[in-house]
Amino acid sequence: MDLSKLINIIIPLSFLMLLVSFSAIAVEKIVINGLFKDKAIVTIDGKQRVLKKGKVSPEGALLIGANSKQAIIEIEGNQEVYTLGTHIGTNSAKKPTTGEKLIIVPDSGGMYSLNGSINRFPVSFVIDTGASAVSMNSNIAKRLGIDYKLTGKKGISYTASGKDEIYIVNLNRVRVGNIELRNIRGVVHEGDFPVTALLGMSFLGKLDMKREGRIMELEKKY
Repeated sequence: MDLSKLINIIIPLSFLMLLVSFSAIAVEKIVINGLFKDKAIVTIDGKQRVLKKGKVSPEGALLIGANSKQAIIEIEGNQEVYTLGTHIGTNSAKKPTTGEKLIIVPDSGGMYSLNGSINRFPVSFVIDTGASAVSMNSNIAKRLGIDYKLTGKKGISYTASGKDEIYIVNLNRVRVGNIELRNIRGVVHEGDFPVTALLGMSFLGKLDMKREGRIMELEKKY
């Protein structure tokens, strides 16, 4: 084969291999900001993208499918299921993270709300660093099957609304995203307050918490 023709073949192939190698290491972090049918709004390494089913982003993220609850995204041939607020991270030296990390964006009211579970029953949480423990009202506790009067230690709490009767209990499992901790101190307030369960410091204190602007990141320490 003519040398000039061989060079013309080798150079495009080398350039293509370089592009493939670059795309394989380009994605370091994806934050899931919005989910819709066959579409996901994400932030990839600080750049907002709209991923559409079957389309690959310039960074190499492929949306396999999505609905209002979750998205399936493929990177480097690995497919994972992600929900609103979660993220994935990759680099050239390691595989995708174990998932024991969670990124949360505030809602329209500025609250950091997220879904999780207590003792494997679904619960809606609001992050509250001012709460000393995972806190809930007695109606939520009853729905979760927590017999707080039998197993809990009775006490008094002073809040903005006045003096509340509380019960200190042990929660076998508390989970948000892919982060699960066991034997977490909980507080049950007799009555309707708080309206939504509070993810307090008995859980948050066992995590690394970071804030970047309005984005909050939770990561399991060990």
